[in-house]
Amino acid sequence: MAVVWRRIRTRRGALVALPLALVLLAAVVAVPIGVSRRCRIFGQGCRAPHIRLKPPPRALTPLEAATRGGYVALGDSYSSGEGAWSPSADRAYANGGAEDCHRSRQSYFPTVSQAYRFAKAGGFWACSGARTENLLNTGERGEPPQIDRLAADTSLVTLSIGGNDIGFSQIVQKCVVKLPWSSACRDQNTDIRTRMAALPGSLRSVLDGIARRAPYARVLVLGYPRPFPVRPQRSIDNIGTADQGFLNGIVHDLDYTIYLAARDADRRLAAARKPGSVEFVDTYQAFTGHELGTAQPYLNALDLSISELVAARSFHPNSLGYQKFGELMNRQIQAGPGRQIYQWGR
Repeated sequence: MAVVWRRIRTRRGALVALPLALVLLAAVVAVPIGVSRRCRIFGQGCRAPHIRLKPPPRALTPLEAATRGGYVALGDSYSSGEGAWSPSADRAYANGGAEDCHRSRQSYFPTVSQAYRFAKAGGFWACSGARTENLLNTGERGEPPQIDRLAADTSLVTLSIGGNDIGFSQIVQKCVVKLPWSSACRDQNTDIRTRMAALPGSLRSVLDGIARRAPYARVLVLGYPRPFPVRPQRSIDNIGTADQGFLNGIVHDLDYTIYLAARDADRRLAAARKPGSVEFVDTYQAFTGHELGTAQPYLNALDLSISELVAARSFHPNSLGYQKFGELMNRQIQAGPGRQIYQWGR
């Protein structure tokens, strides 16, 4: 059909063309059309865009977070069980009979591992003599670095570390093997402080490395117990009262250094909204009333050895001490880090 044009002259004489097609278009608009077509043509009636939202992180109880994967125990002699190790009973106890690490059935690992039902398998890899370097890079006594034992499904890590970095066993040995009136024990202070000043960086590397290998894990970092009474009354194993107070102070400062490293690592995780936690388990006063020189000590006294002079088990927790460690670990597992634990992206 030919388009019919009407010529209409306005008052001012301007010619206005009005095609009949406009009339037809008005009729089309009056007929309902789909929402999507109206949106495309007129920008009206458009639905809000559908956005797939990431589900919010799920809050977990401390126990849920700790047991939803596997439990791995790392660290040094205070975790391996050196002070309770038995050559006959423990020689082939843990992980292929790696007896040089002195992993004992009486350490706190069995207490923790048997107290809960963990969803995944774990392992006992603490090794006597371990330093931060042995957790991260070089391994020890023919074993790989301890951190290699961790996996993405590890949900609980326990460890004690730092004592060997400052040379605590050697410090104690110099306090024992000396003339009674000598100041050789306290003369070590400058060297000790130098080594302790380097410890925060090493601890940060360890805790950050654990977080990368086991990003969903709760990490419980064990401190070291005060070995002597607060107010020593007599000499113990050739260690006079002044030297006992000195050694108590070294352990206190070591624990505080470890506490700060654990606290700061946990704050970094929380600030970055990452899962997992880092928690310090304070044991400094855990042996109160059971220090060296008391009726029922939780630590071994001096034990002489032909090969080592001062045997490695000396001044380490005995079976009662490790039992106390297990109680403290279980209490912390139940209590949690004092903040909400979330699991993102899992």
